Amino acid sequence: MVSQVKRLNLQKIRRRRRVRKPLTGSAERPRLSVFRSNKHIYCQLIDDESGKTLVSASTRDRGLRSKSYGGNKDAAAEIGKVLAERAIAEGVKTVCFDRGVYKYHGRVAALADAAREAGLSF
Repeated sequence: MVSQVKRLNLQKIRRRRRVRKPLTGSAERPRLSVFRSNKHIYCQLIDDESGKTLVSASTRDRGLRSKSYGGNKDAAAEIGKVLAERAIAEGVKTVCFDRGVYKYHGRVAALADAAREAGLSF
């Protein structure tokens, strides 16, 4: 008998594979990957062809750490805005969004909407 924790972990792995299977990031259109924990949210633009991270932002960055609590939608929106500004400075305007195992609502949706408003297209 498989325990409930193992079953939930297997579901997360399957969901991650299903979401990421059609997504590949390139230098022209990198993959915007999102990770959220209870306290913080992290995102990065990844070029899968070369295996490099082009731009990253998180609530643990020095300039953003002094802001409010990092585990809410306001902080996620701020991170989306900062990531979009850094990406545009690097010359990236279009990305493919990789939500990972997370549903597209709450903090993940707030981050995506703020990145779109700041100039990224996906």
